Amino acid sequence: MSEKNRDGKRTARERLAVEREKQKASDRRRRTLIVGAGVVCVLGLAAVIGVVAASAGKDKNSASGGPVVAPSGAQGKDSLAIPVGKEGAKSTLTVWEDFRCPACKGFETTYRPTVSELVAAGQLQVQYHLVTLIDGNLRGTGSRVAANAAACAQDAGKFPAYHDVLYDNQPAETDDAYAKSDKLIELAGKVDGLDTPAFRSCVDDGTHNSWVAKSNDAFRAGGFSGTPTVLLNGKNIYADQSMTPAKLKQLVQQAAAG
Repeated sequence: MSEKNRDGKRTARERLAVEREKQKASDRRRRTLIVGAGVVCVLGLAAVIGVVAASAGKDKNSASGGPVVAPSGAQGKDSLAIPVGKEGAKSTLTVWEDFRCPACKGFETTYRPTVSELVAAGQLQVQYHLVTLIDGNLRGTGSRVAANAAACAQDAGKFPAYHDVLYDNQPAETDDAYAKSDKLIELAGKVDGLDTPAFRSCVDDGTHNSWVAKSNDAFRAGGFSGTPTVLLNGKNIYADQSMTPAKLKQLVQQAAAG
């Protein structure tokens, strides 16, 4: 093979190698742009959903046309907390929750036995604040309708049992099954004495809808990042990666002994 031919083939290979590197670089840039655009679209969509949800909330509140009706026995600022447990207990667990929220169900599943034990011992009071975060993120009304039904159960003195039933039967996060009053009334049948004409009317009429909306506004104003938000005597324990039911029990019992 002549020197000229060898040089020609080498030059061709070099050009091909250069073109391949250019193509690889182009592919990398395209992937980066696609990923970046995807993030922007997700964030943009979240912003749009937030605006739509906020507008929808305003429309529904104005459509309800009624005053903010707190459930029986509600406590705290603007009567937005539903208390469970002994008043005057040394420790208070503040829980911001959404009945459509899978993480809230996870917290319930893990901590319910310990929390129930401490409440029964008079060492802990739980104050529940109801939120409609998933309605805003995924659209729908199930969070609000379920929260209203739970407030109706509080009127009947059946909140703790109905609260647990709602989590035990929680639909998939994307399934807005709790938007249907019939479903919530059906679940009331699992709580002795709850399925009454008064409860049904409260659920169907959305008696506490404006109260639920006000509770959700308080959640947003509090600057919390998500549900559940769980505070023990004001300290966020859900964000504590070392927290366990055993550690929670120890902290509450120490406070009770002190």
